[in-house]
Amino acid sequence: MAPPLDKLPAYAAHSRTLVHVVVETPKGERNKVAYEPDLGVFMLKGVLPEGHSFPYDFGFVPSTIAEDGDPLDVLLLLDAPTFAGCVVEARVIGALEIEQREDDGSIVRNDRLLAVANNSRQHKHIAEIKDIADETLHEIEHFFSSYNAVKGGEIKVLQRIGSKKALNLLTKALV
Repeated sequence: MAPPLDKLPAYAAHSRTLVHVVVETPKGERNKVAYEPDLGVFMLKGVLPEGHSFPYDFGFVPSTIAEDGDPLDVLLLLDAPTFAGCVVEARVIGALEIEQREDDGSIVRNDRLLAVANNSRQHKHIAEIKDIADETLHEIEHFFSSYNAVKGGEIKVLQRIGSKKALNLLTKALV
């Protein structure tokens, strides 16, 4: 019997550089979907307002726990949207270090890894976060900011970091 999605290995068995990404919300979706490990299902967590959608597939690296208590988040660049529950082998190219204000007013880190699907043709040239156009990174940051603002939250992007530091975040999050 296969392990639950959140317990899959973080790294692909055949590679110490490719990570598994479990997609929760595909690119273009307004519905925010999240994996619920206690139930073993994907649940609707919210709906983005009209005119908003996820810019790329969004999910998590299994067998990790980030500082916010959830698995480490990943925004996944690939050529076309996948589906909730799809496991994708990907290269980590960097991360956005983010502080997020919680409902109780406390501030917690909620970093987002940026990764490229290993089979991507359109994004195969991207090896580091610096290879992504600055305008695109700004749009990604704006998406996370506006998404959280709609829910009454607030985020602050502390910095953009390259793959080496992003992989250190991943290593710290492994369980």
